[in-house]
Amino acid sequence: MQQLTLDLNLPPPPTLSGFVAGRNKELLATLQDIVDDRPHERFFYIWGDHGAGKSHLLQALTEKHGTLIPASIDTRIDVELAELPLLAVDDVNRLSDAGAIDLFNIYNSMRETSGILLVSGKAPPAQLELRPDLVTRLAWGLVFQVHPLSDDEKIAALQAQAKARGLELGQEIGQYLLTHWRRDMTSLFSALDSLDRYSLETKRPITLPLLREAIGLTKKMALS
Repeated sequence: MQQLTLDLNLPPPPTLSGFVAGRNKELLATLQDIVDDRPHERFFYIWGDHGAGKSHLLQALTEKHGTLIPASIDTRIDVELAELPLLAVDDVNRLSDAGAIDLFNIYNSMRETSGILLVSGKAPPAQLELRPDLVTRLAWGLVFQVHPLSDDEKIAALQAQAKARGLELGQEIGQYLLTHWRRDMTSLFSALDSLDRYSLETKRPITLPLLREAIGLTKKMALS
């Protein structure tokens, strides 16, 4: 039965098309302009609560088109990275003072290049506990809040994805996943992929009992 467990630990690579817009349509359109090499701005700051999708967006944008730096207290950023066509720094609020100085210098250096800088954080620039000079830089360009999807929007997105596969996904399936599994859309879509495979392998329709069984097997395997 091991091969039938939900493989939720290997989500697909993040993509812009895989990000459900909700109230973020303007942000997605702006990021798509970067991918299409027609940006209207070169400095961007996006912020939002944990799980809203900031990391997904930065990873999607830099997967093929740039370099991503996940920030931590130990992160240092070489000023030579200012020469890159696209640089993204995720979770800027985690930077140490030394890392913040590095990013400040990156901002200044990139003013003289044609590169694009995309930074994310947990709060609007003015609410970050960072050096005032860096906070000023973070507010230079376009600032977007990444709005989380409501539960109803997440379920609707799952149902639309299922319908595209020729599947019917009941409301109770989405509600159960939101209650008993990770709630970000990458994980939820990965769950749908795995549930579809599980349904085919067991030759049973996707129902709430099937979902409970699959999740139970997955958790049992995780503990063994």
